[in-house]
Amino acid sequence: MTKLKTIIVEDEKISRDILRNYVGKYCPNIELLGEASNIDEAHELIKKYDLDLVFLDVEMPFGNAFDLLEKVENKTFETVFVTAYDHYAIEALNNQATYYLLKPISIDELIKAVALVTEIKEKENELQNQVLTPKTTVVKGKITVPSQDGFEVINVEEILFCKADDNYTEIHLANTKRIVSKTLKHFEEVLKEYPFARIHKSYLVNINSIIRYKKGKGGSVELTNGKEILVSASKKGNLLAYFK
Repeated sequence: MTKLKTIIVEDEKISRDILRNYVGKYCPNIELLGEASNIDEAHELIKKYDLDLVFLDVEMPFGNAFDLLEKVENKTFETVFVTAYDHYAIEALNNQATYYLLKPISIDELIKAVALVTEIKEKENELQNQVLTPKTTVVKGKITVPSQDGFEVINVEEILFCKADDNYTEIHLANTKRIVSKTLKHFEEVLKEYPFARIHKSYLVNINSIIRYKKGKGGSVELTNGKEILVSASKKGNLLAYFK
């Protein structure tokens, strides 16, 4: 089951203790990273961690839950509001609360809330772990690869080469690289409409990044970034065909 990186934001110590104990006993996939008693402490924790879930009391000293959420620039976590006052429900929903727990907390409702957040995060992770094949008729010359908070768009022409690493592929750009949980064969198929050559079982190279070829049984190529890559003898003909 997906682990949920979580914090508890609650100004009353007794309420924090109760929620912490409930979570520890009934929600085994919760990874509790910290607790806060006011919105300033909570904001620091939110900036420090890449959170999945925040249990958030509505009324706190020096501000409330909605003041805290206004401070968060890029909210990627789910929020479960916890309060003794049900008249906050509409405002909570307007602030995209995933769930709304009334005090005293019902264990059944807590389990439902965590299950819902878990389902949401598992669906997000499933999407993030997919490399989306570019829709070449719409975004010609681009591919997308998953990132921690969404996906990144890469211009095909900026890719120097792709290197196999078991079931992963390293996508090398001029000054950086991306590691994606897809095989090199997958990228060979994705990039088949572009000038990329499989010059070795472990390498798929952008032909436009090659600046020199050195002779040998298979030979080797030098790329614009100075990288030299061996060419398999069986792949040599396919490579040289680009330069005839």
